[in-house]
Amino acid sequence: MNRVLVVDDDASIRAVVAEVLRDDGNVVVEAGSGDQALAACDGNEFDLVLTDIRMPGMDGITLLGRLRQRYPGAHVVVMTSHASLETAVGALKRGAYDYLSKPFENLDIISGVAKRALDNVRLARERESLIATLAANNRELEKLNRFFRELAIRDGLTGLYNHRHLHDVLRLEVERARRYRRELSLIFADVDYFKRYNDTHGHQHGDQVLRSIAELLKDNVRETDVVARWGGEEFVIVAPETHAAEGMEIADKLRDAVARFPFYGRESMPGGQLTISIGVADLASDLTHDTLVHRADQAVYRAKEHGRNQVCLAA
Repeated sequence: MNRVLVVDDDASIRAVVAEVLRDDGNVVVEAGSGDQALAACDGNEFDLVLTDIRMPGMDGITLLGRLRQRYPGAHVVVMTSHASLETAVGALKRGAYDYLSKPFENLDIISGVAKRALDNVRLARERESLIATLAANNRELEKLNRFFRELAIRDGLTGLYNHRHLHDVLRLEVERARRYRRELSLIFADVDYFKRYNDTHGHQHGDQVLRSIAELLKDNVRETDVVARWGGEEFVIVAPETHAAEGMEIADKLRDAVARFPFYGRESMPGGQLTISIGVADLASDLTHDTLVHRADQAVYRAKEHGRNQVCLAA
């Protein structure tokens, strides 16, 4: 139900207008001055205000300005018995929705103007509600898009970047390193005796080992490094702006962090530890991202051959 405020210092006119609007199904509040009108608006929201222009104290034009200032979306219809086109246009320019001339030709005019104004209020609110709903839907859609984008590039078990995304990152980093003649290293890690661990303790504990190693790798690299699960028990770290010696230092820090970690059942593994072997390769001018991976992978095999829990630099 619409709430309407009628403001006029003439009680008889105010009563007539209020009665017409009540008959149309509106809740009507009456005020005899501009000050009373502003007081009535405190804590109350009106869908429409009809106000006389000529009133003692605060006139209708001033009230119009105050209402528009406090309630920018307020719909105000001005009424005047001293109507002139200039007065009406002046009120409209100041933000009035419409105007009524007194004496009224017939009471239907009041209903008609009020109905048009209230329909406009309803449409404005529906439009605002629709915009708010669309904005909320867009925010939710963007969240879903971000979620699915992340899902597409993340490994389901460890939360690290997956094999496909790692290839994209590595390709871009190789291109950037070549273009700007910058250093780039690739660190390839493989869990030692992982099949034996799985066979002994089961795949559930094996999965937890992979998740823990993923966290250890993330926690022990720099923010600019990219950590990914290559597949199975293999992990890759792309280290931009990093020459071979620095890559070896990072790799040994990772190896040590894993060797020290108290994995479940590690005492059953060789040496009483669960460890990783690591190969490091840096970018040479004639390498592609595929050959860089191949060189790092070959260095892992050398680390395995030298007894595991080792870091080897690609030849």
